[in-house]
Amino acid sequence: MTDTHSPISPSTRIRAQPEELVPRILVRAVLVLLLVILSLVTIARLTNRPLESTPADTAVISERAIHISGIASGAARVLDANGTVLADFPADKGGFVAGIDRVLQRERGKVGADLDAPVLLRLREGNRLSLFDPETNWSAELMGFGADNLRTFARLLEKP
Repeated sequence: MTDTHSPISPSTRIRAQPEELVPRILVRAVLVLLLVILSLVTIARLTNRPLESTPADTAVISERAIHISGIASGAARVLDANGTVLADFPADKGGFVAGIDRVLQRERGKVGADLDAPVLLRLREGNRLSLFDPETNWSAELMGFGADNLRTFARLLEKP
């Protein structure tokens, strides 16, 4: 059923001005680029090519087992291995920590690992701070998430 009050009939075609169109050569170039990228990724996955540009596995200088619990509002709490509260973040300060908890829960849920197991906060040579989950072998280099988030976890490692 067509709308009889519409000024544009179904047979009317709206045409853009030539200067408003994306050049065909550019559209084709983007499609070729996407196909090349898809081909490279497919080849890498099928041949089990090892990951490159991953951080070196340097010696661990200091390590602490911590339990992270967060809620969707952004509030989070971090406990040490004995259950002592190391940090209690309100909703406006704990978003990154709560986000890390969501990632851990998702990764552990994929493999059926213990959802309440501790994660290891590690200081490595070269002043690199990382999180490592022994339940799933998931890890994250914290320097990639900004100075404020790095400091948040560095303080947790320093607390007695």
